Amino acid sequence: MPMTTSLPRLAALTLVVASAMAQAQQPAVIFDMGGKFDKSFNQAGYQGAEQWKKETGKTYLEFEISNDTQRVQAIRRMAERGASPIISIGFAQASALQQVAKDFPKTQFAIIDAKVDLPNVQSLLFKEHEGSYLVGAMAALVTKTNKVGFVGGMDIPLIRKFQCGYEQGAKATNPKIEVFANMTGTTSTAWNDPTRGGELAKSQFAKGSDVVFAAAGGTGVGVYQAAKDAGKLAIGVDSNQNHIQPGTMLTSMVKHVDVAVYNVLKAWKPGVSVLGLKEGGVDYALDENNAKLITPPLKAKVEAIKADIIAGKVKVADYMADNACKF
Repeated sequence: MPMTTSLPRLAALTLVVASAMAQAQQPAVIFDMGGKFDKSFNQAGYQGAEQWKKETGKTYLEFEISNDTQRVQAIRRMAERGASPIISIGFAQASALQQVAKDFPKTQFAIIDAKVDLPNVQSLLFKEHEGSYLVGAMAALVTKTNKVGFVGGMDIPLIRKFQCGYEQGAKATNPKIEVFANMTGTTSTAWNDPTRGGELAKSQFAKGSDVVFAAAGGTGVGVYQAAKDAGKLAIGVDSNQNHIQPGTMLTSMVKHVDVAVYNVLKAWKPGVSVLGLKEGGVDYALDENNAKLITPPLKAKVEAIKADIIAGKVKVADYMADNACKF
């Protein structure tokens, strides 16, 4: 008799525990400097998380890093709350994530743009050099001055990887071309300085450049405004940014952080994933905002170059792996 009367209570307790466990497994996304609405890298990750949320009806925890000292605490707090997987957006969170992931071996973690070699971490990397090569070729095909520009954000190897790919594509397409390049700064504030981005773009336009590629997070907004004001062309990065200044955005080098985040939320798996043109991880953006700039002959040439890269006929050197491009 006592056992019989305890069964409903046991069932109720099981439901409570199951509910608590389900709640504990709520995923988390930690956005880095620049915030989830940076119109670039972080925002792409946000869009991937929102797509997962819309499709599943589930929710996720989130936090936006506002200074460099918050990373370890933010990741640890999510782990303590029972979140899993915990996705860190951006290479700058790598050391913090590695530290916390060691302390929570049963929690699933993921990081975008860096490799953390732990059994409970999924690392997602991109072949930015391939996408940058493609938009570099586009710049070389449309320039009227044989001079193009590049504005990077924080001066780090990853952004040099963008620059290296861009220069390779431009010079392979037009050996006479000249490429101007500037980095915004050496600290994390370089990702969110539109004023400085605009100044750097203007200086390149003054030297004769008529196309500029910005790989600088929120700083790129200033580059695109400067291009619009000068009647020049700009190339966006990470997200499709063609809509920011329609008509003067030649294209955007899209890095599908949204796809990476979405895939982690759908099915986390440990190890390293590397996404390039072949895998659909990077590409160039074509929509109604730049349709008039991308003529059929231009598109045909770009698609041919893209196909050659995918087929391995064109080898794009990786600045971070091949010791390419001497800056």
